[in-house]
Amino acid sequence: MSNCKTIAIANQKGGVGKTTTAFNLGVGLSKLGKKVLLVDADPQGDLTVCLGYYNTDNIPTIADLMEASINDKDINADKVILHHEENIDLVPSNLDLSAISMSLVSAMSREYTMRNCLKDIKEKYDYILIDCNPSLDMITLNALSCADKVIIPVQTQYLAAKAMGQLLGTVASVKRKINPNLSVGGILLTLVDERTNLSKETKLALQENYGSVIKIYNTKIPSAVKVAESTKVGQSIFSYDKKSKVADAYLNFAREVEEDGKQRKQNAPSLTR
Repeated sequence: MSNCKTIAIANQKGGVGKTTTAFNLGVGLSKLGKKVLLVDADPQGDLTVCLGYYNTDNIPTIADLMEASINDKDINADKVILHHEENIDLVPSNLDLSAISMSLVSAMSREYTMRNCLKDIKEKYDYILIDCNPSLDMITLNALSCADKVIIPVQTQYLAAKAMGQLLGTVASVKRKINPNLSVGGILLTLVDERTNLSKETKLALQENYGSVIKIYNTKIPSAVKVAESTKVGQSIFSYDKKSKVADAYLNFAREVEEDGKQRKQNAPSLTR
């Protein structure tokens, strides 16, 4: 049985740092000695571009794997995986994934298509991180159906925090109907500017509304121009500006995620009596 942990990074609101978090969390976990696969589950392919793969028209992607699954053809995920120089792997995406989303409407076992695509490669990785698109559509439902937990990046702004309810409702529905093993790993505060009252007020609002039922990670990701600059050149913040506060924050966050995984394993019920 695979010990791989599959994490969906999701929030239906755009601009909250999902893709940046997927990339830098992946590299951070790699720096902790973990084997990591990133999966770009957004037709816009932002994660793919962030890793420096700019021309995706002529390479196999997650859309090809899902199409093969829908049509009951052989799936070879190894042929799709790209190996990034920062010691992480990627299943890329492009606009073809939009067409797959429409095809899923009439597909058999449609919610499990992505899970079927990834199941044979899980044993090669410690973590699979799925960067979801900013929508609660069929592709996101597929990501949630094969995830062990969801990490929710939330920008410290009022409207970003307000959108939490719908996402949590979707996660609860998926857990109840499709994936009973799914849980919310926690809320990650992103684009934080400690100098503003708005950031502090948003954090307090999240703690008051959700803190009793959902973990809010201790790590807060500061807002920094260097992060946007790093993604433009296909590098994580660790390569682009390893001494920055953002690099320190993402490494601390990787440690938190890894510690969560250890605690879950320790707390798992024994199969022997």
